[in-house]
Amino acid sequence: MIQGLAASEGVAIGKAFVLPNWEWELPEQKIGAQDLAVEFERLYEGVKRSKSEIHQIKSEIDEFVGSDESGIFEAHLAILDDPVFMNEIKGIIQRQYKAAEVAVKEAIDHFVTMFDLLDDEYMKERALDIKDVGNRLLKHLLGAPEILLPTDTQPFILVVRELTPSQLIHLKPDVVRGIVTMIGSPSSHAAIMARALGIPLVMGVENKLQKPIETGELLILDGGSGHLHVRPAADTVLRYSERQRLLLESKERLQQLALVPPVTPDGMMLELAANISTLKELDAVLRSGAHGIGLFRTEFLYMDRGRFPTEQEQYEVYREAAERLQGKPLIIRTLDIGGDKHLDYQEMPEEENPFLGFRAIRFSLSRKDLFKVQLRAILRASAHGNVQIMYPLIASVEEVREANGVLAEAKRELAAEGVPYREDVPTGIMIEVPAAVAIAELLAEEVSFFSIGTNDLIQFTLAVDRMNEQISHMYEPFHPAVLRMLRAVVEAASSRGVRVGVCGELAGDVRAIPIWLGLGIQELSLSSQAILPVKEAVLRTFAQESRGLMEELFSLRIASAIRERLERFHSEAVLAEDIARP
Repeated sequence: MIQGLAASEGVAIGKAFVLPNWEWELPEQKIGAQDLAVEFERLYEGVKRSKSEIHQIKSEIDEFVGSDESGIFEAHLAILDDPVFMNEIKGIIQRQYKAAEVAVKEAIDHFVTMFDLLDDEYMKERALDIKDVGNRLLKHLLGAPEILLPTDTQPFILVVRELTPSQLIHLKPDVVRGIVTMIGSPSSHAAIMARALGIPLVMGVENKLQKPIETGELLILDGGSGHLHVRPAADTVLRYSERQRLLLESKERLQQLALVPPVTPDGMMLELAANISTLKELDAVLRSGAHGIGLFRTEFLYMDRGRFPTEQEQYEVYREAAERLQGKPLIIRTLDIGGDKHLDYQEMPEEENPFLGFRAIRFSLSRKDLFKVQLRAILRASAHGNVQIMYPLIASVEEVREANGVLAEAKRELAAEGVPYREDVPTGIMIEVPAAVAIAELLAEEVSFFSIGTNDLIQFTLAVDRMNEQISHMYEPFHPAVLRMLRAVVEAASSRGVRVGVCGELAGDVRAIPIWLGLGIQELSLSSQAILPVKEAVLRTFAQESRGLMEELFSLRIASAIRERLERFHSEAVLAEDIARP
């Protein structure tokens, strides 16, 4: 068994189809000064054809994936319009007298090498976009056929060194059972699209194979765990076939809970909302029976494009979400860039620790012009549904007041323009840093609700970067300090009548259900895929027993003891339900 990176959930069993690693190798081609105009004309014609092709792909992808994912190809168009990229190519032609295709290849290699050397995962992923766009341009300059993947054969598992969105666009989910890549990141564009298509994907297995995979070899991959089996034994095939069957049965069984209220056997309601990044995810959210949207990550409206979105563009997205939710809550988090999220068109400072740096609300308050554009769009959308505003990474009362000052200014402008909006739109904050926990009672006097962002709160509380392989084992959600942080927030909020929700990975962990019930948390916001499994756990967990369990957990001194007690509590609840089921 090979351990890769889990990138898109699901189990796939099938024969491998290995896509050749086609790298353009071009001989040095010098041109004369008299040929410069011809080469520039060839370059411009290649760019024109590439853009036309990308526009066609965008229209096709809208039909079977969605307009949100087609934004990936907006980024590809932006590369072809990028003066830095194009000037690099033209400079090589003009100064070194090289043919257009040689200049394009050298420019691609230059930028890809430069981005790969950066200690920045986002920029490494963007290098693949440049290679994708550059290869498309080379194809037109050379008159070469496009590297297409098979679509009319028996179902197969695709094996490829790295997968580009342009290649993925040609795949059909009913033909491609799964994908294995040698390199790549679960946050890459290809991984995003694979998840949208529902194709299981395992990445990053290059240095873990004893020998290359060959076309026709039987593979099993588990996109949820990152496991890959090459030439599996018969009993392994049977085991995973059974798992496929159980996954399908479990999915069908859980879907029957979509319209069942998430109420414990002794009558406590724990509302389950969804996290989304794009409108495309709303279909799955509505199918899950979610209470609403507890976290709309708006930064993805800003990414994969060449400029900041306009007020109108943002308004149309927020309005559609509000209307489709039909009165259910829509909590929109304002722009949260920085850390591991960057905008190609916004220069950010070099920082030794970007997660503690210029990000989230700090960026918004430094660019109040952009911040107000977003707030105006959200306010306009509030006239169409139950819209609420949430500020990320708040660490002080001053930040809340400054943000609300910009909000008040946006309201005054809209009122003067006669534009409808909801005057009393609720505002809340993310509780993500220990400072916010320490002054939670002060912050509760400034806002309508809290949302505890467990991912950042845990790593900041424990001073552990969970992406750092050397210390990631120290990232412990059930650390006694984390439980005390959660209790402090709830106590401060409840004393002032402020609603408390939880988002982050811990919200989707069924072992944590008694923590939320025991503390009196009112809402969880999690991925749409996690809503039904969590609801099932809520339906069999008693709130009164959870409150008793919390007293026991606070007496425990080490995380492993807390985790083991929670796992035993969960197992006992499952067993009790099985016994009670006729």
